[in-house]
Amino acid sequence: MKGDMETLADLSQEYRDSIPSDLRQTHTFDWYLEEVFEDPHIARNAHQRVADMFDYYGTEYDEDLGVVEYRLASEDPLNDGENTFYGRNIHESIHEFVNKVKSGARGLGPEKRIKLLLGPVGSGKSDFDRQVRTYFEDYTARDDGRMYTFRWTNLCDVIRDQDPADDVVRSPMNQDPIVLIPLSQRDGLVEELNERLDAPYTIRNEQALDPASEFYMDRLLEHYDDDLQQVLENHVEVIRLVADENKRQCVETFEPKDKKNQDETELTGDVNYSKIAVYGESDPRAFDYSGAFCNANRGLFSGEELLKLQREFLYDFLHATQEQTIKPKNNPRIDIDQVIVGRTNMPEYKDKKGDEKMEAFNDRTKRIDFPYVLQYEEESRIYQKMLNNADVPEINVEPHTLEMAGLFGVLTRIEEPSGGTVDIVQKAKAYNGEIDDAEDVDVKKLRDEAGELAEIGEGMEGVSPRFIGDEIAEAIMDSMHRGRGFLSPLTTFNHLEGNLENHGSIPEDRFERYYRYLEMVREEYKERAIEDVRHALAYDVDEIQRQGEKYMDHVMAFIDDDTIEDEITGRETEPDEQFLRSVEERLNIPEDRKNDFRQEVSNWVSRRAREGTSFNPQDNDRLRRALERKLWEDKKHNINFSALVSSGEMEDDERNAWISALVDQGYSPEGAREVLEFAGAEVAKTEMED
Repeated sequence: MKGDMETLADLSQEYRDSIPSDLRQTHTFDWYLEEVFEDPHIARNAHQRVADMFDYYGTEYDEDLGVVEYRLASEDPLNDGENTFYGRNIHESIHEFVNKVKSGARGLGPEKRIKLLLGPVGSGKSDFDRQVRTYFEDYTARDDGRMYTFRWTNLCDVIRDQDPADDVVRSPMNQDPIVLIPLSQRDGLVEELNERLDAPYTIRNEQALDPASEFYMDRLLEHYDDDLQQVLENHVEVIRLVADENKRQCVETFEPKDKKNQDETELTGDVNYSKIAVYGESDPRAFDYSGAFCNANRGLFSGEELLKLQREFLYDFLHATQEQTIKPKNNPRIDIDQVIVGRTNMPEYKDKKGDEKMEAFNDRTKRIDFPYVLQYEEESRIYQKMLNNADVPEINVEPHTLEMAGLFGVLTRIEEPSGGTVDIVQKAKAYNGEIDDAEDVDVKKLRDEAGELAEIGEGMEGVSPRFIGDEIAEAIMDSMHRGRGFLSPLTTFNHLEGNLENHGSIPEDRFERYYRYLEMVREEYKERAIEDVRHALAYDVDEIQRQGEKYMDHVMAFIDDDTIEDEITGRETEPDEQFLRSVEERLNIPEDRKNDFRQEVSNWVSRRAREGTSFNPQDNDRLRRALERKLWEDKKHNINFSALVSSGEMEDDERNAWISALVDQGYSPEGAREVLEFAGAEVAKTEMED
């Protein structure tokens, strides 16, 4: 057992391997010049480095959507998939965000704008923002993402009034060492770097030194008779710079405080009162570079609930974005280089958007909508991720539980379709990719129609994944308290219905509509439960194979306008149209679409024959479902559905066989008994009505 333990030496080595090899080293400015000429990427600005970061962890292009999926979001390689993002529309939003960063990297304008993530509560914008910051920290610790800054040394040797405690002073803004080169000489240096650079952007750096560094440079140049080489060799050390949110180093999160206590110095920094007695009030050395914009320099500024800030407070963002400078009180302007990301919910956005006095601020934002997920199977993966990341009791989540919870969530978020061709459940299924070729459903038209109906965009309102996730958690605990080792859709529905009106973020005027959607989901689950029970009670692989071969023989004869040998008499007869329709009607294929379906399955069989694959109806989902349903119709009259509700009316061996078949589909034994009783009661009721 002891051999499996990680020792202190193991842990120490793991830590050592995780940090950059030169993190504690100091370098000369000459060394830095050599490195940057060898790899000009070192001198990238913040937008360029963040843009490259997204590509570094891998990408995958979805040709159908025309969207790049970034693996830091779709797979989360750093955390083994713990923080993945699901849903087509979410990856479209991430794609849009990265495109704006990449445009900013090329100097096309977005580098001078706030990237404003707009969405309803619980849509994932905060999680994505956090993910970007986490990966930026990791990226800057790797060779591909490395960056450097500098510190002043031996200042007391030259500057007589320098506080001995300030003999070594790190660049307050963590600036790139390249800013130590005067701009007139820097232009030529940058031009040479760009000739060596292999990238879709060019290196640009026209920043001035921060006021404190400018002060030290002036004093040192004066001492060395303007010999820049002496200054840089004797008083500058280049050091590795790694982003670290906890240290407020190149990553900063800013949260709005009480409106009455908002102070612009939180953003821009303030006077360091402990240094005023040493240097005097107007001395740049007596300034504290602790503002959020200062801390975020060279990296990411993240503004939480940004639009909750007072209007006057938001004016500081105007210079920060458009001019890429900040102007603290009693201090010269300071150049900044950072990707500014803001997050806000719908009410604040609507309020600020309608405020004419906010026109200048609104003009400096690039809105990226972060809607809710609109594919219910993708939504269910959010709940599954929640369960995977938690210490969940030993409980079996029954088939359809998470999917049906996701369907309810999606129904509350999508616009009701007009025209009467499809209902809202069919629309949700279409968004989920459940469209048969025979169905006349235009998903693009549905999306375009919804875009016109929605105030801002489809998916920007509705029930949040948090609410549904909370109710799933409550349903799990309720099941455990009642000694049930499984979570079923029925239990989940009860919790959703019972707590809908207790959730503060759901407006009262939507209760009735959401209850109606919940009933639709119950009805959808009923159909799926019955389908599972059909599969368990009537499934016969050999019979499905035989019926499938018979169907294809008659289809081929129909297409070729040929006859077929009768199984009993051996005579040549016309294809059995009644038999063909008895299969096709199980999929609700109308008479005028039967030829299309027959041609579709014929092409599928022919294609597999060319590939050397034998016919198996199990491999064609639509044909398999049609045959299963026909087999069910043929057998159901011999099944006593009322007996399913009461185990005492049925032979144990027969019931156990059915339970075993349901367990093979993912049910627990207890859950299988519940779904047998539920579906049996529903089918028995239908049979009586018929």
